[in-house]
Amino acid sequence: MNAVNFELKHICKQTGARYGILHTPHGDIETPIFMPVGTQASVKGLSPEELKSMQATIILSNTYHLWMRPGEEIIREAGGLHQFMNWDRPILTDSGGFQVFSLAGVRKITEEGVHFHSHIDGSKHFLTPEKAIQIQEALGSDIMMQLDECIPYPADRDYTKNSLERTTRWLERCLNEQHYPEKQSIFGIIQGGMFADLREQSAKEIIAFDTPGIAIGGLSVGESRELMLEMLDVLRPLLPENKPHYLMGVGTPDYLFEGVLRGIDMFDCVWPTRLGRNGAAVTSIGQVTVRNAKYARDFTPLDPNCDCYTCQNYSKAYIRHLIKADEMFGLRLTSYHNLYFLISLMHKIREAIQNDCLGDFYQDFKKMFDSDRR
Repeated sequence: MNAVNFELKHICKQTGARYGILHTPHGDIETPIFMPVGTQASVKGLSPEELKSMQATIILSNTYHLWMRPGEEIIREAGGLHQFMNWDRPILTDSGGFQVFSLAGVRKITEEGVHFHSHIDGSKHFLTPEKAIQIQEALGSDIMMQLDECIPYPADRDYTKNSLERTTRWLERCLNEQHYPEKQSIFGIIQGGMFADLREQSAKEIIAFDTPGIAIGGLSVGESRELMLEMLDVLRPLLPENKPHYLMGVGTPDYLFEGVLRGIDMFDCVWPTRLGRNGAAVTSIGQVTVRNAKYARDFTPLDPNCDCYTCQNYSKAYIRHLIKADEMFGLRLTSYHNLYFLISLMHKIREAIQNDCLGDFYQDFKKMFDSDRR
């Protein structure tokens, strides 16, 4: 019995988008879903109680960062990540591969794994597929990601082909290392860069392992919008209907819609909280850079169409004042709003799928969202 199982409930007659339920040991998740990112066992600036208040049902944490600090053994002693961070809903952990491969100049990739130096203190470490699973088992997440090789963009064809084949071999090693499939599930990751035939090759190889979920990695890494959507179009007919499809690292409103229209069920991204910490908000009428001087006397909410805590209680003028005064509450307010906005948007997308009108909803959203880029 797999720890995680997907139940497809409805396919939108207008668009073919999917509504489903992902069953996990820590609760059920309606999909499509946006997952807030809590890299270091915390979604930046927000408490678990605040995340629950905005109806977040699953969050993502990062294996690399938690391995480096505080260490997986401390989290194991605490009773696992759920206990450690006081979050009783599902958790997905990334394998740490993306972070390790981002340490250009201080890491070396081999068939066995990746040698690297910690970004914290320069200490030497060796991340293997087996080690990635060992750490994630100590963390106790509901969904574990395989260790894959995240290639740079652009990358040549030969490198990309060798990389995706290594990712396939590493998935087999991850699955062989797994001890508790009834408690935690591993998702395989499709790679293949920006080459359609290599994406197809990777998809066929990864899907053959029959993991409880399928992820798509290596997109939104600097390529054009058109190229990213082309790769999703290539993969869509290959993805198994009875498994959740996870597009890694994507979370802006336009990409959420475009991904859902291409059969994606799960998304994550640091973008909404990063945007908030930079004094900006995503709203139903476009992006608002609230730190700008034009909002000094604007006593209206960030978004006139939003019912979140921030918009119900505070004005642009007040939030701008807090940000200019370096008061952390201002950045917490924008971060709260941005996450609420995306989680609420996904709720509306799920309703539109069930009502067979996602295409109409997307067109209406675009007209409003693009009407006033500020």
